[in-house]
Amino acid sequence: MKGNWFNKLFQLEQNATTMKREVLAGIIGFFTIVYIIAVNSLILSEAGIPLEAAIIATIVSSVVGCLIMGFWANVPILIVPGMGINALFSYTIVQSMGMTWQEALAVVFVSGLIFMFIAFSRFSTVLSNSIPQSLKEAITVGLGLFLMLIGLEKGGIVVKGTNSIIALGDLGEPQVIATILTFLIAIFLFIRNTPGNFLITVIVGTFIAWLFGLVNFQQTQEETFSLSDYMGVFGAMSFDSILSLTFWTAVFSLTMVLVFENIGLVSGHVSFINRSEKFPRAFQATSVSSMLSGLFGTSPTVSAVESTASMAAGGKTGLTAVTTGLLFLLSAFCIPIIKLIPNSAIAPILIIIGGLMLQNIRHLNLEDLSESFPAIFIIALIPFTYSIADGIAVGFILYPILKIAIGKAKEITLPMYVIAGLFLFNFVFHVIS
Repeated sequence: MKGNWFNKLFQLEQNATTMKREVLAGIIGFFTIVYIIAVNSLILSEAGIPLEAAIIATIVSSVVGCLIMGFWANVPILIVPGMGINALFSYTIVQSMGMTWQEALAVVFVSGLIFMFIAFSRFSTVLSNSIPQSLKEAITVGLGLFLMLIGLEKGGIVVKGTNSIIALGDLGEPQVIATILTFLIAIFLFIRNTPGNFLITVIVGTFIAWLFGLVNFQQTQEETFSLSDYMGVFGAMSFDSILSLTFWTAVFSLTMVLVFENIGLVSGHVSFINRSEKFPRAFQATSVSSMLSGLFGTSPTVSAVESTASMAAGGKTGLTAVTTGLLFLLSAFCIPIIKLIPNSAIAPILIIIGGLMLQNIRHLNLEDLSESFPAIFIIALIPFTYSIADGIAVGFILYPILKIAIGKAKEITLPMYVIAGLFLFNFVFHVIS
């Protein structure tokens, strides 16, 4: 009876799969993506969110996101806080733009609402077709380079020297040695496509850090599970700056990244399992989860790249995503252990993920300078300015200018002119103010 209920709800027979296969795929997906709890919470803590609250927020958003995807879209796509977007949240919106983390959560919520409007209307197709592919690819590459820089900094391999110039760190420092050793293990496991390679990296990396005196395991005996810190983060959105240009600049930048990154990710995932007809609902589920992230107290969730691991393991329906979501819920009891994970165990993962995102540069047409130059500026300026928003803005402004210069103004769509104009207006406003 129970099996029939699951079969009817998730259409197991229609998709030529079984409950056992879907649950196993969900378990594999969980161990592939569970590293996000430690990585995302540490990045959120850089914005000022208490670490334990950030851990709970990451878990809650992942649980709810996976359940929404599983029950609404019925596809094996895993929803977790996105890498790159969390960097935009902490390092750009909070640290560079000067907003509080409470205001940044409000930005996430408003961006999510706009994302939902786009996802539940035909505007998603119009917007996607309006932005040149070269700029979409450049955003991914720029985010990848930014993640690599953050990873190198967290590991102490590079440091900010005089006048904020990046310099090589002290390679004799225990943290740097631990990071390098962990990276070698991480890249070895990743290249060999070892199941759960990132999870193994975190465990081994934490042990290596302990050998160098960077971790005290006795702290876990004093730690207890508590929701008190999280209650100060849940629903803590502040709309005090909603009338400011800074707030809407952040909303605009975050929405751009959210929409275009998820269009690419969701489309790729549903194509991977030959269920392209599921794109609308999967895209909608992603948008709802993203909006709820602001309420839960974390940076936006996205369709995780690691979803392909569960799909490759045989996952074809939403039961895979639901299984992963329930396992995320159980991981809440491991918070005291998660809090011990050092930067040296996380940095190699950031570096590798960033390197993966950099591979999209091969899709750029470097022979057409009107296409490649705006893309290159996005890629370079995101890490150099430590601002994802500024990097995207320069590329989007430069693109129509170069097209006009070579007499191809008609190739630019009206929405693209509007977006470039908004970015330009924002720069002019900051100059005169």
